[in-house]
Amino acid sequence: MSREPTAAQRRVIDAADPVTGRLRGAEAQLTALVRRGLAFRHPRPPHDHFLTPAGQRVREAAPEPRIRQAPAEPPPRPAAGLGTGVFAARVGGPEEAAPASDAVRLREVRGAWQGLLELRRMTNPDGSVDRPCDWERGHLVRAAALTLEAAGHRPETASAPGYRVRPTPQPEAVAVYAPDAAALSACADTLERAGWQPGEYTAPRTRTRYLLASPRRT
Repeated sequence: MSREPTAAQRRVIDAADPVTGRLRGAEAQLTALVRRGLAFRHPRPPHDHFLTPAGQRVREAAPEPRIRQAPAEPPPRPAAGLGTGVFAARVGGPEEAAPASDAVRLREVRGAWQGLLELRRMTNPDGSVDRPCDWERGHLVRAAALTLEAAGHRPETASAPGYRVRPTPQPEAVAVYAPDAAALSACADTLERAGWQPGEYTAPRTRTRYLLASPRRT
């Protein structure tokens, strides 16, 4: 690029969805980002705009002036639901809050999943959408959680059982827990269909069954 994005364009880039890169902003700003190769307009309705790999790089390199100017004020925490307008993958656990609206959450999850598939298409060298991309390998827990929720699995909350996705010491692997053997097997099937390699194991101390899942590369 011959010049840096304008301040207004950078604000739109910085506010992109952390999972899918979906953009929100004035149509003129979105069109300008498309012209600069920093965003693309999805061909299917509702024709949302998403960051391209070049736009992702700009966002990752962008400064965070709000945090630097006011270090005593923490940045807003993404909600498990949709109150902030920013999508957050639900990893499951007793601290997980139920969404305010199941219907709205379903639409958001579907949109996030479609955005992730588009990111796979754009960033996998062969354009494949049947295996994870580099972004997923860099955000394993969020990527696995989105994969499960998009397929209809329910995360664990304080009031309901469900899946839990947790990081592990192993490189490129997450642990997935489920309330029973059938649910665990269903999670394994979902992850495998989405390009992950799941294996079922037993924790030596607790005898708890869990999945160890890694994103497939080929």
